[in-house]
Amino acid sequence: MIHVLLVDDDPELRTLVCDYLARYRMQVTAVADGAGLRRALAPAAPGFDVLLLDLMLPDASGLELCRDVRKTSHLPIVMLTAQGDPASRIVGLELGADDYLPKPFEPRELVARINAVLRRTGTGAGTAPPPATLARFNGWTFDRVRRQLTSPDRVLLALSAAEFRLLSAFVDHPRRVLSRERLLDLTRTPGADTTDRAIDLAISRLRQKMEDPSLIRTVRGEGYSFEGDLAQ
Repeated sequence: MIHVLLVDDDPELRTLVCDYLARYRMQVTAVADGAGLRRALAPAAPGFDVLLLDLMLPDASGLELCRDVRKTSHLPIVMLTAQGDPASRIVGLELGADDYLPKPFEPRELVARINAVLRRTGTGAGTAPPPATLARFNGWTFDRVRRQLTSPDRVLLALSAAEFRLLSAFVDHPRRVLSRERLLDLTRTPGADTTDRAIDLAISRLRQKMEDPSLIRTVRGEGYSFEGDLAQ
């Protein structure tokens, strides 16, 4: 199992990343600051396969921490930051970071970058299993790689980022009633805000595109349920 060390002072982001990576059978240890990072990397602490390090922390600079970690360890480092300017990225890479991911980011991209870093460095307990790239239901084909939906008549429909995340959540939880709060948890992008209204709008657009409202059933007072018959 891949063991990830996450260092970020945003508690909501820590929770989202931990929950999402757990779906890929990754173990996550999350800390909020540089002091927590130093404790986690103490000699008696358990080993880690990759470090996700925020650039802006309350007690230290992520760049300085990156440099300090690299002095004593070959642990792969992925920098997370809302500062997407080229200068910050270049400095981070020069100080020893292996990759750079600006916020907000797609959770699937985070998984892909973790896997890519582990492949490049030859470390870790193996990459996380990828999600099924194609989902077929009621004549429809959902391509997670291209973010496209193909109708039974072979009409290609592009999906927005919100529609893609929502349909992914439904396909991963077929015939289960998902509350708006649960859908928010499943579709929220770390570093970005999503509202109940955004969920309702994305569901409305998906229903219009699929031209079959029965595929996404409204359960009054509880939420929504995906009723498609997924092919095995």
